[in-house]
Amino acid sequence: QVQLVESGGGLVQPGGSLRLSCVASGNIVTINTMGWYRQAPGKQRELVATITSRGQINYADSVKGRFTISRDNAKNTVYLQMNSLKPEDTAVYYCHTFSSPGYRQSWGQGTQLTVSS
Repeated sequence: QVQLVESGGGLVQPGGSLRLSCVASGNIVTINTMGWYRQAPGKQRELVATITSRGQINYADSVKGRFTISRDNAKNTVYLQMNSLKPEDTAVYYCHTFSSPGYRQSWGQGTQLTVSS
């Protein structure tokens, strides 16, 4: 019903930067919350950042000061600007939304970020 497509992942060196994008499409009237989660091998999926339709933002402590989440409501797109990347940031990053109608929860397929020398 709602499709989320992430892009922008890749291989970067420690200290580098990368920008992730996620475009939502399908049966959408409004997107209440957009966010990013990540999952490293052998670890639990964790919240990275969220942003509401009114611009309220929440970050995980591990990324505060380094990552910036933003959204373009006209394009149904959420971005994650990642700076000062660390090897610990290596994970599959998943886009996530709560949208209406139905206050539906949706997940993207994930995009791989690898931070390594």
